[in-house]
Formats: sequence, C-alpha cells, structure tokens
Amino acid sequence: MELLGYFGATLIGVSLGFLGGGGSILAVPLLVYMFKLPAATATLYSLFIVGLTSLVGFVRAARLKQVSFAAMMSFAIPSLAGVLLVRRVFLPLMPGLLDFGFMTLSKDTLIMTAFALVMLLASIAMIRPGKKDVEQKLQDPWWLSALKALGVGAVTGFVGAGGGFLIVPALVVMSRLPMKIAVGTSLGVIAFNSLFGFLSDAISGVAMDFVFVLKISVLAIAGIIVGLKWGQNTSDAKLKPLFGYFVLIVGALIFLSQFSY
Repeated sequence: MELLGYFGATLIGVSLGFLGGGGSILAVPLLVYMFKLPAATATLYSLFIVGLTSLVGFVRAARLKQVSFAAMMSFAIPSLAGVLLVRRVFLPLMPGLLDFGFMTLSKDTLIMTAFALVMLLASIAMIRPGKKDVEQKLQDPWWLSALKALGVGAVTGFVGAGGGFLIVPALVVMSRLPMKIAVGTSLGVIAFNSLFGFLSDAISGVAMDFVFVLKISVLAIAGIIVGLKWGQNTSDAKLKPLFGYFVLIVGALIFLSQFSY
C-alpha cells in the first residue's frame, strides 16, 4: 500500500500540472487510505504538499509567461478572505445535525454534498461550448472580479478542498483566460492559499513528520513537471473539456457516496 501511495504522490503533481487542480482531492485520500494517517493530519500534510508543489509549478508557468498576475492578485487575496471567513466564522456556528424538514443531514454530509454539487456545476461550465477565449486580460472591473473571488473562496472554505476545481473554471469562465494561462494562474492562487493555511496551523505548534512530507512533496513536484509538459502539448480546445469530464466523474462519485447508505 505504501508503494502505491508513493506512486500516487506523483499523480498529485501530474493533476496539478496538467489540469491546474485536483491536488487536494487526491492528496487527502492518499494520505488517509494508503498511509493510514488520521484525517486531520492528512489535511494538514496536504496543505504543505499541494502548496509547495503548486509553488514550483507556478514558478515554471511564470517563466513560460503562462500566468496572469493581474488575475492572480485580484483572485488570491479576496478568495483567501472568503476561505477564512467561512472557516473561522461560519462553520464553527453550524450545528452538527441540520433538520430540513424532509430530511436530516449531518454537517459532514452537507459539506461533502455541497462539494460534489459545486464540482458538477463547475464541470458543466467547462464542458459546454462557450465563447472563444480572448487575450490574457481581465474583462471585469477589479471590484467585480474581487467579489467573484470572495464567493469562490467562501465555497472553497465551506467544502474544505477543491481549490483548483473552483479556481480554474472561475478564471476561464469569469475572467475569460485561455485554459493554459488559467492553469498557471491557478497554481499561484493554490500555492498562496495552501501555504498560508498550513502556516496558520504550523505556528500553533502542530507536530509534523517533515521527512515523510518532504518525500511525498518531491514525488509530487516530479509529477507536476510531467503534467506541465503534457499540458504544453495539449490544445486548449482539448484541455478544457478534459478537465470538465474529470471534475464531473469525481464530483458524481462523491455525490453518490454520500447517499450510498
């Protein structure tokens, strides 16, 4: 299982490099099921692994001039504010069980169901034919882009993962960036949010096995280099729907798993 886990670590990077997302949704299950880590520990380790790997991918994408720094800055700070607002204020106030009259859901089930529904909506936006991509620039006023980023950050904070799954469609659909530039820009936002989230926990004195985390990170970094190279050889017309179908499948599996019992 550990050998499969180390192989799976490279897939974290491949997903991030090729699709601009998928790191968190692969890293957490891998750490829990392959390496038998507690979920809370896996989440913390995932922030470091995904954040460091995304940072390496972002630097490489920036060198290839496949990053919109205007989009990244207008997205990263408001989205982080949305994440912190939901994680620090909204979620702690939610009860463990929520009664909707016709059904009662646990807090965890509601979060994962919302996660799956958001992924399904994002996949539809990526799969369906849309307007032709325009040049690398923001089409919305800065305040509207910031408001959208705050909303995406709030959703990301609520579901606790899937930053890239939400960021890439937002950059493509809302900011109208070409897919390859959206991927590079997404890596910068993911690195910013993940490493900030990790540091906020690390400074509180949480114990970590840094040797293990660095091993996984090195393999993930190797994977992101491969993923970025694959992405260079794939056209936006193919990459965009491929991302959408990948998100659709994962979202459907998560949704069905919540009601399989």
